[in-house]
Amino acid sequence: MSDAKAPAPTQGLTDSEIAPLQARYGRNEIVHDTRFRGLRILVRQFTSVLVVVLIVAMAAAFAMGEIVDAAAIGIVVVMNALLGFAQEWRTDNAIKSLRRMLSPTAHVIRGGQEKSIPATELVPGDLVLIEQGSRIPADMTLIEHAGLQVDESALSGESDHVDKTAGLGEPNLFMGTTVTTGRGKAIVTAIGALTKFGQIAGLTSTISERPTVLQIQMARLAMQIAILAVVIAGATVAIGYFTGRDLFVMVMTGLSLAVSLVPEGLPVVLTISLTLGATAMARQKALVRQLQAVETLGAATVICTDKTGTLTENRMTAVRIWTLGAEYQVTGTGSDPAGHITRNGRKCRAADDPELANLLETALLCNNARLEQAQNTWAMFGSPTEGALVTLAYKGWATLPTPERLVAENPFSSERKRMSMLVRTDDSFALHAKGAPEHILSVCNSAVIDQKTYPLDDELRSKIMASYHQMAENGLRVIGLAARAAQDGDTEERDMIFQGLVGLIDPPRPEVGAAIQACRAAGIQVIMITGDGPTTARAIAQQLGLPARIALTGAELEDMTDADLTEVLGRDVLFARTTPAHKLRIVTALQARGETVAMTGDGVNDAPALKRADIGIAMGQRGTDVARDSSDLVLLDDNFATIVGAIAQGRRQFENISKFARYLLSSNAGEAVALFGAILMGLPLIFLPSQILWINLVTDGISAVALGLEKAEPGQMQDPPRGRNATILGRTGLWMILLLGAYTGGASIWIFQSLLAEGEIIARTTTFTALVIFELAAVFAFRSFRVPCTSLGWLSNRYLFLAVLLGLGTQLAAIYWPPLQLLLRTQPIGWEHWQLVGLFTLPLIIVPELIKAILASRARSGKAAPAA
Repeated sequence: MSDAKAPAPTQGLTDSEIAPLQARYGRNEIVHDTRFRGLRILVRQFTSVLVVVLIVAMAAAFAMGEIVDAAAIGIVVVMNALLGFAQEWRTDNAIKSLRRMLSPTAHVIRGGQEKSIPATELVPGDLVLIEQGSRIPADMTLIEHAGLQVDESALSGESDHVDKTAGLGEPNLFMGTTVTTGRGKAIVTAIGALTKFGQIAGLTSTISERPTVLQIQMARLAMQIAILAVVIAGATVAIGYFTGRDLFVMVMTGLSLAVSLVPEGLPVVLTISLTLGATAMARQKALVRQLQAVETLGAATVICTDKTGTLTENRMTAVRIWTLGAEYQVTGTGSDPAGHITRNGRKCRAADDPELANLLETALLCNNARLEQAQNTWAMFGSPTEGALVTLAYKGWATLPTPERLVAENPFSSERKRMSMLVRTDDSFALHAKGAPEHILSVCNSAVIDQKTYPLDDELRSKIMASYHQMAENGLRVIGLAARAAQDGDTEERDMIFQGLVGLIDPPRPEVGAAIQACRAAGIQVIMITGDGPTTARAIAQQLGLPARIALTGAELEDMTDADLTEVLGRDVLFARTTPAHKLRIVTALQARGETVAMTGDGVNDAPALKRADIGIAMGQRGTDVARDSSDLVLLDDNFATIVGAIAQGRRQFENISKFARYLLSSNAGEAVALFGAILMGLPLIFLPSQILWINLVTDGISAVALGLEKAEPGQMQDPPRGRNATILGRTGLWMILLLGAYTGGASIWIFQSLLAEGEIIARTTTFTALVIFELAAVFAFRSFRVPCTSLGWLSNRYLFLAVLLGLGTQLAAIYWPPLQLLLRTQPIGWEHWQLVGLFTLPLIIVPELIKAILASRARSGKAAPAA
């Protein structure tokens, strides 16, 4: 521990100095090469297995002189590529917009005022404040520090923490590295591309974004279907050829069959759905850093949450002081020091009470927070706990320390649960300490009672701990304070004199109680993990309605075997006096039980647990840069209720993904059944390749996207979480695909065969139209797998209704508009044909509604649960 200083500016840059520097050096960011970005996205539309098959088909048709077919396939391929390009471009921009919201901030001193600014606005010469957990925003020279260590593994690849010393020489803090211990001040020397990190940025620009787990699963499913399609198409060509059919016709039929089986729109619709979900979460103050977190959140079975600031308001206020000789009450709330301290009903100040004066002096000196007044309001800079102690000292009219008195600091750590400051007092020195009462008592050997010092025997220790527990049982967070005389350089925390306890209240957030009950209704276990003592943790849990029959401390956790821990996690438990290492072990044990774990964290040492959890959740307001960078989700308001809202959104997104995946595959199955069945029956070609492409474009591209916008179903948060191995389709989905595919395919064959006597073109046009109408009508069956549309409201998803109308409009154009008639080889159909189509369409609307109505009725009567 040391504090080294060198002559340096203390007021920072002025406003008049900043503008010229910004004009000269630009923004503090590393701009990646975005040239040809649009071209790369467009080219990517032509690289999928399906599109390659279509291009081959187009070339084959052109070579055989079928110019109209070749043109039709070419137009649809281009249209599909343009649609995919537009969707990917918008998705890419949406993701970049969300990431910009995570742009780090820098704490600077400008014109003598401390302020937070976007790190991109830093300029050389800025005076920056850094502390534990900060991400270094630019290359800088350290000018003042207290026990500063930096993790430079982002640059060097070595994980050892590097000690930093102050001086006005070469830069010794580098962009992208992380402060792991201590705090300090530094002057910016280089920004953006001129930093050491910026010089190797060319390497990072070549790193592609990793696809999400869900995208990989869906792409694998699409590939498996594509392989199946090619095999079936090849068999169809072979069967047709050896039974005497024209080779060209069979090749085109095989290609049509392959096209009908492959859900080409699935990956794009998936990405759009996840991005829309991420955008919706951002509006609810939950910022998604990894797209897979959108749907993974919906599977969460356990939420491990911090207490302070997440379950509580993080507005600490000191309300009680206890010493071995007296008790004090404190009035006032928040950071406003307008309240006062009373003893036996009388106001008292530090000048009139030596014991109170000594305690308040430690509260002020062993502190890094500041209280400032501006325009009749008080602003606190620093941690809420330290800020509450500063406000307390103001209420007691304690003497404010000068910065020159602070000589050295032992920073707070999650392992020691305390901090201390070495302070110069005239010609002498004193060491002041504060922290968790039991950790403060562990370094004390005496105590003050009525201005006299007594050895700290077992009786006094018991009395102190009893008072501590009594305050904690009332829901107070308790801080112990101690001090001793010292020498220059004497910073060892030993032989301290115990001064007293301060009780602080951090009221629970009013909305958290209801959020916890919502979790319980949804089958989600909530586990509080806090650094506070077990008594305080129990009191807060009781106020929030959080069941916690067992309260384990970090020390007790360390004595447990993995088997014992796994067993106790199945009960109502909370953890107190824990360290980040304990969090990691808890997450690992929960995952060993098969749980899907969401874990909150805000500190540097929380990063391993956040990475290990299925969903790492960092605090946006009080979290460190390291915690945010290690997370999947950032809470912009640090509120537990926001997590519950994000889980509801995640469940909605997963359900919608399942809906449109089943819908797309059932639609394509119907096309495949119709094509293959007609071939086996020796019928003419039931659909032309251009018509198959048209069907997929109308249904897959528009209706599926609209289905992905479906609102959350009633009662969705009363269902248990889905299993870790739950699939997108599920057994019910496979049955839906088979049954609907068989019906729509069989109905298409019947219509085609019954109309052949009127001519092949009219039969094909009617069947082509029927299949489009079938798929547009069937989409309503997929809006919910248990709730009828009569309950949801037929028009409640206006996007889906508009998509169906658009699909109907385009199909009318396909059979009545001459240019499309020529392209798709159709001709107008009469009223009798529409009646036939309508007759086969009605069951697709009525039957699913009846089945869901019966299941819903049985569920309400308690006979059975609705099937999904």
